[in-house]
Amino acid sequence: MSGQYIEVKTATGQSFAAYLAVAEGGKGPGIVLCQEIFGVNAAMRAKADFLAEEGYTVLVPDLFWRTAPRIELAYTEQDFAKAFELYQAYDENLGIDDIRDSLATLSTLESCDASAGLGVVGYCLGGKLAYLAACRLPEVACAVGYYGVGIDHALDELHNLTGRLVLHIAELDKFTPPEARQAILDATAQHPRAQAYVYEGVDHAFARPNSEHYHKPSARFAHERSVTALHQTIGPVYDLVALWEEHIRHEFDTRDVPATMATMVKEPYVNHIPTLTGGVGQRQLARFYQHHFVHQNPKDMKITSISRTVGSTQVVDEFIMSFTHDSEIDWLLPGVAPTGKYVEIPMLGVIQFRGPKLCHEHIYWDQASVLVQIGLLDPTGLPVAGVETAQKLLDEELPSNTLMPSWASSEHKPV
Repeated sequence: MSGQYIEVKTATGQSFAAYLAVAEGGKGPGIVLCQEIFGVNAAMRAKADFLAEEGYTVLVPDLFWRTAPRIELAYTEQDFAKAFELYQAYDENLGIDDIRDSLATLSTLESCDASAGLGVVGYCLGGKLAYLAACRLPEVACAVGYYGVGIDHALDELHNLTGRLVLHIAELDKFTPPEARQAILDATAQHPRAQAYVYEGVDHAFARPNSEHYHKPSARFAHERSVTALHQTIGPVYDLVALWEEHIRHEFDTRDVPATMATMVKEPYVNHIPTLTGGVGQRQLARFYQHHFVHQNPKDMKITSISRTVGSTQVVDEFIMSFTHDSEIDWLLPGVAPTGKYVEIPMLGVIQFRGPKLCHEHIYWDQASVLVQIGLLDPTGLPVAGVETAQKLLDEELPSNTLMPSWASSEHKPV
């Protein structure tokens, strides 16, 4: 936990607690994060801290303050029974009042930039409250609801939506059965500022880490969609290309490991897919960069850019990497002695950002092509190629299908 609790004043003069996580850099757009039925527990605080790394100042109000102030429940059977009891007695209308008061408090904080509006994000109970807040509170510029239960019973409010709305629905969620899910999809499809996504094969709470139903690919996809919507409405806007180029400048030009690590989040990771090299976490990745990457790359290593796609949260780079294999390269050819061969390989990098820092890198290339070029793999009779893979990427007019013995047989067949 990196945040702190503050008090939110209500319109009636009362107050309740709320967990505050300040944005990376000290100031950012504001988000009210609405809890599950388990209170402002460790999982919700972790969500707030995560969004703070994305560049948001996040306030998590204690929505059960009237009946069970500061309650924190786990996910045991006993705690679930208590949580469900609190949920059944909960007044959603009072919850919207609390969100309104939380938004008002958030907008007064020096750490909050409310110039483009404010956001509301919620999970479970909070997912429905995020939806209702989007429909009822004009100050909500963007709302995101995860597996909100009961939204199908409040679809008549959708016509009041003036901001952006994103809903994430689990296909197997018994709390949102197929008919309810379809009603939500049909209604949101008719509204130009609303989007609803269904995540196949996952259940309620698929985006809660360490839960029984946590599904990392779906959670990551949903998070990217959420942050993209928030970026487009309330910000912040980062120059991802400049951030990425600064990172690779320190990797390949200055060869400065501390400067390289400074461009990344606290716990980043790098995965070179073909060779399983890289590192997870600050310590292991710094060790990898220091002893097995930055200072090991051949002096003539060069990157030739082919294309670049820039999204809201990631950059995808397509390039050719060329070098002379005159030193051992642990990350690319682990355990292989220098061969003196010149190598050119197409590569693809998927670089994910969290706020203004790199979060992870997934780097792909054809290892068979590398092995062919350095003489460790005889391509005869195998569906693999050497430097031709890079050459054809640069010149698409070079022959295709040269590895297909059957290609000539279709020369005169109708198409």
